[in-house]
Amino acid sequence: MASADESLVCQLDDGRTAAEPCVLVILGASGDLTARKLIPALSRLHDRGALPAPFQIVGMARRTKSDEAWRAELRETVAALPAHSSLPAASWDSFAARLSYCTGDLTDPAAFGRLASHIRERAQMPWARRILFYLATSPSQFSPIVENLCRAGLLERGRSPEAWQRVVVEKPFGHDRPSAATLNAELLRFIDETQIFRIDHYLGKETVQNILMFRFSNAIFEQIWSRESIDHVQITVSEKAGVGPRGGYYEEAGALRDMVQNHLLQVLALIAMEPPVSLDAEAIRDEKTKLLRSIRRIPPAAVARQVVRGQYAAGAIDGQARPAYRQEPRVAPDSSVETYVAIELFIDTWRWADVPFYLRTGKNLPLNASEVRIQFRAPPRVLFAAQCGPLLDANAFTLRLQPDEGISLRFNGKIPGTALRLRPVRMHFSYHTEFQAYTPEAYERLLLDALAGDATLFIRRDEVEAAWAIVDPIRAAWNGIPLADAEFYPAGAWGPRAAEELLARQGRAWRNPQPV
Repeated sequence: MASADESLVCQLDDGRTAAEPCVLVILGASGDLTARKLIPALSRLHDRGALPAPFQIVGMARRTKSDEAWRAELRETVAALPAHSSLPAASWDSFAARLSYCTGDLTDPAAFGRLASHIRERAQMPWARRILFYLATSPSQFSPIVENLCRAGLLERGRSPEAWQRVVVEKPFGHDRPSAATLNAELLRFIDETQIFRIDHYLGKETVQNILMFRFSNAIFEQIWSRESIDHVQITVSEKAGVGPRGGYYEEAGALRDMVQNHLLQVLALIAMEPPVSLDAEAIRDEKTKLLRSIRRIPPAAVARQVVRGQYAAGAIDGQARPAYRQEPRVAPDSSVETYVAIELFIDTWRWADVPFYLRTGKNLPLNASEVRIQFRAPPRVLFAAQCGPLLDANAFTLRLQPDEGISLRFNGKIPGTALRLRPVRMHFSYHTEFQAYTPEAYERLLLDALAGDATLFIRRDEVEAAWAIVDPIRAAWNGIPLADAEFYPAGAWGPRAAEELLARQGRAWRNPQPV
């Protein structure tokens, strides 16, 4: 018998369509992204019966190998992943039958003709003309690959129900606003914006998606979601690992480009955007873009006051020694690349006027955690606040995005006893405890949406360029200026001292994520 809560389950009609029989082509199929993210996600979707039928997955890369060799390599990698080690052998065998490999140099136009023949041999019309191309390659190859796909007749402008083609591209999408605009223009020479799916895996996380549900389906929260009630907002994405073997990439990107320009600004947009007119993908992306455009730009003279960069020095986490960033492989010994960023942003809208948003992210921090903390205004300085002073904590919502996904409400309560004593207490909602259900990995959701043509969780052209416009002046202000002593932090700390001072100037403090 269903519980009262279960009887209230609402199945939303959000305009999504089921994925049709089609072909998924992974270009750059010999890379780590394919083996550790894409194939595990697809095998899980297959195990749950979520993939369309019929369906083929074609991998293409330069190295020569047979279908059987590629399947064996992928099986070995997938089986070693803790979340996938229990995948039944029969399920994998059924999934592997859908996998095939086409050898080809992605810089050779002739290779794409062989790819077209490979697809025709393994897929039947009309679904052989419905193709999702996943570019698991470096961004420098995006435009040449799209051009070669078009010249081989595999990719055509526009779309129709019978024969559609779409292209998924990974970040980084450009390295600044001009390069992002140039890349957009190059891709749009061959295909329409509706065919481009710019992926940010952060948007595929269950709790990131739940931000809109939390805000707009609960009237008690939305009515206090503004400057009248909220003092400030903190968004933290902390990573326990250092850069490790990605030193070469990080020397080019840094935390500002790697994390802030995409992940953190996307979360900020969902937290602060206005209600969309519908659940349609474009309506939601319209509001996100408006929000990003309303973020006040930081002029060069204000960067030192509103932005903190940092770089980890040697230290220890959980008793394990960690090298300094400058000691990592492929990192310059005098590098000033940031592994930590903290930013104070303001949104020039009626809802958020004068409410600061504090964003921070860093490597080699004490724990892995992503969360949003909504800090409400302190109560008036009368009654309890007058007597307790700063010991009376302000109320707060915390949305834990990962790990241990959930939502917490922090408020003041009386300690049992004859004395009148108050302390902060917490009400906590845990996704795992409440639903006890399998939570799809981010790539599972995003791949399924791309196959179905649902662009809600993908980033539109104007979103990308608006985000770059926010971070570009910061990068320019740092250019050529070496790190100061106060900008270093030991591995295992919550960042440099300057990050604490960023909030302390306004009488605020970071609320560090806690292990759950």
